[in-house]
Amino acid sequence: MAATAITLDDKYTLESGRVFMNGMQALVRLPLMQRQRDVAAGLNTAGYVSGYRGSPLGGLDQQFWQARRFTEKNHITFKAGINEDLAATAIWGTQQVGMFPGAKYDGVFGMWYAKGPGVDRSGDVLRHGNLAGSSKNGGVLLLAGDDHTCKSSTTAHQTEFAFRDAMIPVLNPSGVQEYLDLGLFGWAMSRYSGCWVAFKVIAETADSTASVYIDPDRINIVEPDDFDMPPGGLNICWPDTPLEQEERLHRHKLNAVRAFARANKLDKAIFDGPKRRFGIVTAGKSYLDVRQALEDLGIDEAHAKEIGLSLYKVGMSWPLEPVGIREFAEGLEEILVVEEKRSLIENQIKDQMYNWRDRPRIVGKFDESGAGEWLLPSNGELTPGQIAKVIAGRIGYYHSSPRIEAQLASLETSQARLAQIVAPIERIPYFCSGCPHNTSTKIPEGSRALAGIGCHYLSQFMDRNTATYSQMGGEGATWFGQAPFTDEKHIFVNIGDGTYLHSGLLAIRAAVSSGSNITYKILFNDAVAMTGGQPLDDLLTVPSITHQLYGEGVRKIVVVSDEPEKYGVSAGFAAGVKIEHRDQLDEIQRDVRELEGVSVIIYDQTCAAEKRRR
Repeated sequence: MAATAITLDDKYTLESGRVFMNGMQALVRLPLMQRQRDVAAGLNTAGYVSGYRGSPLGGLDQQFWQARRFTEKNHITFKAGINEDLAATAIWGTQQVGMFPGAKYDGVFGMWYAKGPGVDRSGDVLRHGNLAGSSKNGGVLLLAGDDHTCKSSTTAHQTEFAFRDAMIPVLNPSGVQEYLDLGLFGWAMSRYSGCWVAFKVIAETADSTASVYIDPDRINIVEPDDFDMPPGGLNICWPDTPLEQEERLHRHKLNAVRAFARANKLDKAIFDGPKRRFGIVTAGKSYLDVRQALEDLGIDEAHAKEIGLSLYKVGMSWPLEPVGIREFAEGLEEILVVEEKRSLIENQIKDQMYNWRDRPRIVGKFDESGAGEWLLPSNGELTPGQIAKVIAGRIGYYHSSPRIEAQLASLETSQARLAQIVAPIERIPYFCSGCPHNTSTKIPEGSRALAGIGCHYLSQFMDRNTATYSQMGGEGATWFGQAPFTDEKHIFVNIGDGTYLHSGLLAIRAAVSSGSNITYKILFNDAVAMTGGQPLDDLLTVPSITHQLYGEGVRKIVVVSDEPEKYGVSAGFAAGVKIEHRDQLDEIQRDVRELEGVSVIIYDQTCAAEKRRR
């Protein structure tokens, strides 16, 4: 066979076939495929992507920047947001194209991205946007990055409950291929139902690679034939009162979502047999873990059918489509629900089957004893080994299998052996070699500092007398509540330049309003270093920050730099700003901590990792 010519651009240039790509690149490819599907359907649409970086979506903006020549050719506009809620508001605006004169396209499909905390802070606009709705030829897909194990976060996150509260449907892909397939279903669902649609992203999938099919028409999307569309449809319109929006969402839009999921079989039985007794329901990453657990136990599809085990994969974890799950549950004696974190699918199944006379036993996070005995814990993460033990234990109620018992014993022996391997040294996270924070986060003896979100968060593990932190944009606000009730007179607060641009300026404004004695150290390292070195907005420079702070009422502002000579007399600083060498940092900090009110030190030194990249 002749070798096929392959290039790194295939993931964006090829129009069909199989392509090797990672999860992030699949999310870039997704809007290109949507545009191709629309053109084939005779629609002239465009795409708009915006959001804010954060693991596991930390590098999505960089992937879009690198693919600019491909996205722009396909009428896809990428604009990184200043923060998550403003980006979501811009997405809301894309659905209003066509409501007023001058529209250049038949519709604009929007894609928003944010880490779990960004979903939390954007709850207001997400609720408003979902109530208002999506356009007929647009649609909204909300990428939610969940860090289940808190590997690169300050909290372990699960966003489904936030979306459920806003009545936003949630799709839960289990692999890179489903990023493409479920993503296209998501936009189609949004257009049909008028809802915004959430799309769960976790690091295990976003960072993985796979050979996937990229044909735009790979999936066949159909409209339901069992849903009566109300007069006027379900899409965004104007004028539209809040109560009209609420009635449309509660009475019609979620029913349209369920009908769409049912018609397109987003939830489906993976294998099923005639001896049905024990069923497993799962979704997303947990589906792959279940498959691995079954393999570890020596249970293939044929053996599963032989022992009466059935498997159901959920693609839309909220709202759970009722007809499919009821058909699956019919005749089963027990259902085991395997899902990451808190019970979402399990509780919906129990709710839907409450009035069944012969409903199956349903277990998941806890067993059936009512004594609160964990089966599959909601804290941490689930592993195939944990799941295999639980599956083997539940199967034991229905089927005695020396084969499964032997496989389980072998698995437990392997896990016990691995548990005995302990690293002789624990590596404590620390700043990179040459990092400005090695110097900037040091404070004078007798002082105390607070941390925030960013690389400087690591100063809490070092000899910096830095303790406790806040959410992004809340830097220093905990001191407002402490100051009136303590004899401590002053506090330092570290805040990164990326956080300052995102939301931190508001915290400084609140500090001025509170009258607290506080010194902010704005760590200007010329990049959003924590998430991969993204550039700051062009408007944010050290001189522009001094003018912003001066306008907010901060009267003592000092700039500290490793290269103070780069600022000449025409640098354009605000009135009274002094520029000093970083060698004077300790002396400067001792001076400002004696001042009343809010003072600011801007520590200006480029991120060492960025210097090396450049």
